[in-house]
Amino acid sequence: MEDLQHQLLIVTGALICFSALLKCIRFMNYIFPHFWSALPQAFFRSLGEWAVVTGAGDGLGKAYSFELARHGLNIVMISRTLEKMQRVANEIEQATAQKVKVIQADFTKNSVYENIEKDLEGLEIGVLVNNVGMLHNPLPCRFLNAPDVDENLVNCNIISVTKMTQLILKHMEPRQKGLILNLSSGLGTFPCPLYTMYSASKAFTCTFSKALQAEYKEKGIIIQVVAPYGVSTPMTMHQKPGLITKTAEEFVSESLHYVTFGDEIFGCLAHELLACVLQLVPLWVLHSDRLQEAALQAFTSYLKKRWRTS
Repeated sequence: MEDLQHQLLIVTGALICFSALLKCIRFMNYIFPHFWSALPQAFFRSLGEWAVVTGAGDGLGKAYSFELARHGLNIVMISRTLEKMQRVANEIEQATAQKVKVIQADFTKNSVYENIEKDLEGLEIGVLVNNVGMLHNPLPCRFLNAPDVDENLVNCNIISVTKMTQLILKHMEPRQKGLILNLSSGLGTFPCPLYTMYSASKAFTCTFSKALQAEYKEKGIIIQVVAPYGVSTPMTMHQKPGLITKTAEEFVSESLHYVTFGDEIFGCLAHELLACVLQLVPLWVLHSDRLQEAALQAFTSYLKKRWRTS
């Protein structure tokens, strides 16, 4: 019996050491991406001529549009506000000399995909960024106190990912190359109370992306879920950037170095470290009434203080 217990302890210790080693290697990837897994300069352009970005009018979508254009791709911007997209499109064309096409679509409606498919016809699309999303409330609140926007949130955060992936993936498969980035959230990697609907919708994105990558990785297609924590965007009320909260431009520029690092990334070193810390906290602590009450009061006050007034 003692020998069995001794062997179990050895196996357990070996597994813990192996897990720690994998985490160290992962952190080294983030710290030295050019050494561990340097992308060829023409990597993104080699996937196809065009990149499609949803929710492209501002925030992360705008940053992805600019950054992918700098990598030599023409850009299709899809978002709800036409004037905002046209302004950003002109900026991209002037800054990068790449072509930009804009498509107006409200992803809270399920009737937009037929028109999107027609507008994309004939384009060699190498990259899809499923970025569009909505947050029911930037401040934590209980489910019954949240705005009644559940249907819009599901359409925007879930249906848009599946529909856009269907439209683009079927053209990537015959060419056996392509990149699909699905924007989730760190709050989707565990059941997050007080952001229940948002957390659940982003958990779908995580599971969907990982399962899809398992199906299509042998066909040369990269499908990766990107799960950031704090990024200063209109959806987060332009939180002041800091150690954890990144600007959209900083986050996108760094995260694109890691598109070959696996089926899920947190996008930057700071968010990877935060994710590791949170994974050490038992769920019963995160789900405790005391912590939820603290979040409703202290965390709400903290968020409001970090909102930009301009």
